[in-house]
Amino acid sequence: MGEITYTRGDATAPSVKGVKLIAHVCNDIGGWGKGFVVAVSRRWPEPEAAYRAWHRGRASNDFGLGAAQFVQVEPYVWVANLIGQRGVRTGSKGVPVRYEAIDAALGRLADKALELGASVHMPRIGCGLAGGKWSRVEPLIQARLVERGLAVTVHDHGQDGATALGA
Repeated sequence: MGEITYTRGDATAPSVKGVKLIAHVCNDIGGWGKGFVVAVSRRWPEPEAAYRAWHRGRASNDFGLGAAQFVQVEPYVWVANLIGQRGVRTGSKGVPVRYEAIDAALGRLADKALELGASVHMPRIGCGLAGGKWSRVEPLIQARLVERGLAVTVHDHGQDGATALGA
């Protein structure tokens, strides 16, 4: 059985041995430039380039809510672009987060992490710009990843994540 470990620090620089899979939530409209993706892009250009190409080719690929894209950025580090956000703004349909899409993408993430023998690292996905509540996301991570035996580390960067990110 895996577990969720909470730590302070940069989710783009996990300090554990072995293969690491860094997961984050993306929107479904091709936008990349605010939130956690800024930290990802500072370290590696490949995840943004892959996401943008995936979005451009969406007429003939699986890009859309619930999809997941895996980009190897170092010999033992992968980034998972998870499509779990409808658009980028809060409007008449509420906040951008889509819990059912995050749930589906986490299932794909679990399959890839098991295939790679990887530990999973993430910020509090879906709870920043997407406007989600950690109390809704954490049980999805528990069900999709932890119950399949995966070690998950949630990295809170520089603030009290529970308060700042709507737990």
